[in-house]
Amino acid sequence: MFEFLRNAGAFIIALGILVAVHEWGHYYIARLCGVYVKRFSIGFGKPIWSKVDKHGTEFALAAIPLGGYVRMLDERVDEVPPEMASQAFNNKSVGKRMAIIAAGPGVNFIFAAIALYAMFLIGISTIKPVIGEVSPDSIAAQAGLTGNMEIIAVGSRETPDWEAVNLELMSYIGQESMPVTVVSESDSARQRVLDIAGWNFDPDSESPLRSLGISPFRPGATLTVAYVAEQTAASEAGLQQNDEIVALDGQPVTAWEDLVAQIKNRPGEQVEIRVNRAGQTYDLSATIGRRDTPEGQDGYLGVSPFAEPWPEGYVFTHQYGLLEAVGKAVDKTWRLMTLSVEMIGKLITGDVSVKNLSGPIAIAQGAGNSAGYGLVYFLSFLALISVNLGIVNLLPLPMLDGGHLMYFTIEWITGRPVPEEVQEWGFRIGAMLLFTIMSIAIFNDITRLS
Repeated sequence: MFEFLRNAGAFIIALGILVAVHEWGHYYIARLCGVYVKRFSIGFGKPIWSKVDKHGTEFALAAIPLGGYVRMLDERVDEVPPEMASQAFNNKSVGKRMAIIAAGPGVNFIFAAIALYAMFLIGISTIKPVIGEVSPDSIAAQAGLTGNMEIIAVGSRETPDWEAVNLELMSYIGQESMPVTVVSESDSARQRVLDIAGWNFDPDSESPLRSLGISPFRPGATLTVAYVAEQTAASEAGLQQNDEIVALDGQPVTAWEDLVAQIKNRPGEQVEIRVNRAGQTYDLSATIGRRDTPEGQDGYLGVSPFAEPWPEGYVFTHQYGLLEAVGKAVDKTWRLMTLSVEMIGKLITGDVSVKNLSGPIAIAQGAGNSAGYGLVYFLSFLALISVNLGIVNLLPLPMLDGGHLMYFTIEWITGRPVPEEVQEWGFRIGAMLLFTIMSIAIFNDITRLS
């Protein structure tokens, strides 16, 4: 329940911020262009709070927090008195109308850069992309990648951390090969070319890295208990945090992986666990729990271990000064924008499966998880979603800002508006396409939960 409330709260906050930013772009440029704005609403439906400013604009918070809108004076839908005709949206030049519509997505991109700028000023901890293991006969193994190599570039773009590696890997989906530059402690930088002509993976079951056969380096697990889950075999047996597991059924345990393997193979069995607790030895009796898996039943204890310390230099902080952070923020915003466009193109061509589409449930989970990690991670999440919101809104679908821009571009070229009948059919088709896309995204969300 706590996780649900956290995710829901973070989702509402994130969506509220991004919708307010987007609609503020429309509102601000509309005011600059002399258009009378009747209402600025965050959310749909009946307002739960509203206030009218000195310009006559009603600012409202509505009951359904799933979007927002800016309601401008328009002779096509309003009865406009003659003295206010010059303030109607439809009476403005094509250039001004295009600027008003484009301002929403534009401000989303600006906001993303500001959020990333703040993130780089505060500093965000990250991990050097050092390979832990490479699966035999995998794509990575065939290209000559091995453990302890650091991935310093994918293609022409540097990859200082695993987030950058994953972003660049996604950009190569659908291509024949992928150049990767690696370096190891005993060798200088070398380029390896991965043959990805047959690269396919299911995003619901594996990551791009795993599908290539790459496992990131992680410090090994100790035998000291870090966490004991409630209502599990471990908690019922009396295991506690900081207990060191030294033996199972009288046999010494020397590695956490060995302990996991033994527990996994003995669901429902009674075992004796010897632990070292504050210098004293205790023998605890436990009945190993059962967990259903696609392969059958596995045993589980319900504990997780402390990890060994990271090697020096593996964990570092992205933090920059006032001026340097500007360039870093702009560069990352631009990369997120170009990658978003690339991924939409790959969805259209079929190089990326529709299984990759995510809906509100996945976004809520992402919002909750990022907020749980701290402010800088939440800022990074806001930047990513803001860029995606801006890009999606620029798609030439009549229900979106991009559709309006498409109509205005035709009007600018031909010198006359697109006929109302054509616009009406366009809006119907656009609504049907959007509904289909959202249905697929929500279905993917529900499938991932099951």
